[in-house]
Order: sequence, then structure tokens, then C-alpha cells
Amino acid sequence: MKRISLLLFSFLTLSLTAQNWPAELLIKPEKTSYRETSTYQEVMDFVNAAIDGKSQAHLMSMGKSLEGKDIPVIVLAKSGIKSPEEAKASGLPVIYIQGNIHSGEVEGKESVMLVMRDILHGDKGYLLENQIILFAPIYNTDSNDKMKAGNRPSQEGSPIETGLRANSQGWDLNRDGIKMETLETNALIQNVIVPWDPTLFVDLHTTNGTWHGYSLTWAPSYHYAGEKAPYDYTWDKMLPDVTDKVLDNYSVHLGPYGYYYPRREGWPIASIFTYNHHPRYLVNQFGLRNRMAILSEAFAHERFYQRINSTYAFVTEILEHTHLNGKQMMAINKQAEADAINLVNEKGGKVSKGVRYRMTSLKKPIEKYRTYNHIVSKNEEGRDVFVRKPEIIELKNVVNNSAFEATVEAVLPKGYVIPKEFGAIAEHLKKHGVKVETLTKNMRFEGEVFSATALNRSRRPFEKHNMATIEGSFANATRKYGKGDYWVDLAQPLVNLIFYMLEPQSDDGLVNWNFFDEYFDENDIANNTVEYPIFKYFDIK
Repeated sequence: MKRISLLLFSFLTLSLTAQNWPAELLIKPEKTSYRETSTYQEVMDFVNAAIDGKSQAHLMSMGKSLEGKDIPVIVLAKSGIKSPEEAKASGLPVIYIQGNIHSGEVEGKESVMLVMRDILHGDKGYLLENQIILFAPIYNTDSNDKMKAGNRPSQEGSPIETGLRANSQGWDLNRDGIKMETLETNALIQNVIVPWDPTLFVDLHTTNGTWHGYSLTWAPSYHYAGEKAPYDYTWDKMLPDVTDKVLDNYSVHLGPYGYYYPRREGWPIASIFTYNHHPRYLVNQFGLRNRMAILSEAFAHERFYQRINSTYAFVTEILEHTHLNGKQMMAINKQAEADAINLVNEKGGKVSKGVRYRMTSLKKPIEKYRTYNHIVSKNEEGRDVFVRKPEIIELKNVVNNSAFEATVEAVLPKGYVIPKEFGAIAEHLKKHGVKVETLTKNMRFEGEVFSATALNRSRRPFEKHNMATIEGSFANATRKYGKGDYWVDLAQPLVNLIFYMLEPQSDDGLVNWNFFDEYFDENDIANNTVEYPIFKYFDIK
């Protein structure tokens, strides 16, 4: 009864709040009793109405989709900041919050608009005193409007119709962080992430079905090849603080992201498992960028209005936290950046970092894990069948498989040299924000070469790629390079991202995404040992 009362309270809160606004400041769910979600045009109409006459709001486009739609970003700042140069000069942290990366997962889109409304027209204008907020409510613009029933079966018809998961080019935008094949990822990274340099990146999703007992689950940026301090702050300080505040102020339970498998473990389950560490996921890439990031996953099986409520509460309390702690977060990120550069300068060529990882458990279990209860029955074959009950229980000391440990390491070099014939690789790095220089004279580099003995490609395509893994070994070598070749000094802010993309044995690098397939095939790797063309150097002579 207590849970039902809280849910009714949440619904009534949304409904009563909606009654206070003029029609142009109501979102589509409010107008349809939470049966429908907003179209692209309805989002734009709301945004334009919300920012009309507001000096602290500026609408920009991060870029255009395949169908020619502008991807809107609303810049909110007390001093009317409109450009990344002005943001940098202000010294304020930039907080980027994004909805609709998967356009069937719609509550992020709606919640961002509600928070924006409260900041510009309600009682939360103070949130702009110490920070700059970038809202991108409808990142996957094209697929949002390809609505039909059944696109998100785990959401159980709430709302009735939603858009598609993939973008209009057929790619999953949340698997494109390294390869950057989509128009949206290129626009986001080149026009938002690199110039605005957010202190915190928040990506709003909906889970795919696990019946845990939380209205929303979260995860930090996973990447153990990155610096640890931004992760530690997010995991140890920020997420626990926000979780407590959401429970206190909204009576909404949040918890750590994870799946569990009764068929594997029986009931009650003893462990949960997070998603993998790959920087193809935008949240994880921020760990390699020395910045903080949060994954938000609303509970798919709650009703639409409940998912909006929990996501709204989460976003609001995140902004309350950054309002109070944003400068500290900036300092932690900057120190992580300095530490990464110092490691190259002091120990480049002498220290190793992970390039392939496996999931493992955190040392500390979850003391009380909320989940729907199950009973165990037998089917006609005598096998266990797990039947979900309507009650939520707490399981004690559940193992949390949300850590990663290296299975393969590689030496962190001073930098890399890219032959001029591989200019496309150099340009790809530049799109990520990497500083790449062109040699103007002959230079000799000492370091390592990787001799590849095999290139194995998966038979089943993933994101239109037959993912590749390489076999071989490193050996000490000296190489001469000359005018026109490319030089990447690792003593720069994106050192960890560069390392993970260029190392041949990386589990989510450019080799994996087939950037070198043509070169290896032309050199008949099936029958020959072929030298990986990117040279890692430890010294310059």
C-alpha cells in the first residue's frame, strides 16, 4: 500500500504541476494523460516557447541529421553565455544532459523539457548561479518520429507508441563512440564535447527488462585505462548523494545498474552484472577523457508517468549536486588530466596499462538490493521456472559485478607515429579532439613495433562491422619517419583515449572497428606476418 500511495503521489504531483502552465509550456505526455510522447516538432515548439524572451537561454544546433533535422542543444546560463569560448572564460562547469539517444526510450526527452521549464519559468532558476547547463532533449531526431506500438515491448504499451532504437542510418548511436560513423556522433563530439568540454555528461535511457526493485538505476563512467579520480568521485560521492536526495525529496528508489540471471543462479539471485567497459558507449568514453559521466536507466516496467517522474527527480538532483560541487568536480577532472600527462612525461615507455578487460566484482557487496520477488516452480520437463511475484523484497549482500580488471596490458609510450599513407587515421583522431602534428623533417624514433600474425574477424556483423581481433607480438625497433608523416605526442589531455584507440590489442580500438582491414588484406595477413603500421615510440633521436 505504501508503494502504491507513493506512485499515486508522484502521478498527482505531475498532474497538478501541469495545471499551472500555459498550453505552450505543457509537454505532450501532460496533454494526453501520459499516453503519448512528443514528436520532434512538438519538442521544438516547446523549446521555442520555453526560451522565448529568456536572456539566460540560447538555442543552438549541434548538427543536422540524415533527414535534415537540426539536433537542438539549449544552453542555459545566468550570464547569457552562448559560445564555448564564453563558457571557458566564465570558469564555470558545463553540465551536458542528453535524452533520446535511443528514441524508443522516451522519458529522458520529456524530463529534460520539464527541468528546463522549471529553471526558466519555475522555482529552479538558482541552478544557473554556479554552472552552465546544456540540454539535448532529442538527440536521435529522425527515429523519434518513426513511432508505432510494439517498438519497446518491455515498456508494456506505455506510452502507446514510441520511435525506433537505431538512427536513420541504421546504427545504434550508443555504440558509435569510437568509430564515429553517424552524423549525430560527429556533431556531438566535434561541436559539443570538444569545444564545450563538459565537466559531467549524463545520458538518459530506459532498461530492457530486468525486474529489479528500483524506479531508476545508474552507473558511472567505466574505464579502468582512464584516471581513477573522476570515477571515484562519481561512484563514492555523487551517486550516493543524489540517490539519498531523490529518496528524501521524491520518495523514489534509485540503485546501481545491473542485470541478474535466475536461470543461471537460481532464486534468490546472489549477484548482478553491469554492462561492459567499452568506450564505444559514450558514458564510458568520458572515463578516457578524464571527465565524469553518468548512465541513467529508468525502470522499463513502470508506467510512462512514473518513468518521467523518476528521471526528472534524478536529473534535478544531479543539477542540485553540480550546483553545489561543480567547481570541485572541475578540479578533480583537471588533476586527472594532469596526472595522465605526467605519467607519459615521467614513465612513458616504462609503465603498462590495460587494453583488454574482463568484468569482475567489487570488493564490497550491495548490503540491501531491492528486487521483485520470485517463486520457483517446475515446468512439464521438470525444469525450474521462475515466476515473478508482485512484492518487492530486499536481498542481502548481493555481489556487484561492476568492476573490471585487465587481461592484456601494453606499454604506454611517449607517443605514436602514423605514416602519411594513413592520413585517414590522423583525421579520425582529430575529430575526437586529439592534437596531431605533421613532421616537417626526418626524425628517428625508438620504441616498439607490433608484428601481426593473424587478423580474426567475427562471422556475425555487429553495427555493420565484422569486429576484428589481432594476434602477434611487440618487439623493440627503431624507425625513421619524414616530412608528411603524422606525429602524436601523448603528453596531451586525451592521452588515455588515444592509447586505447591506437593500441592494436585494444578490445575497442580502431583495429577492432576494421580501420586497418584493407591494409592487412593487401599485405596478405592470411599467409604473412604483417607489421602494424602505427609505430609507438619511447624516445626521439
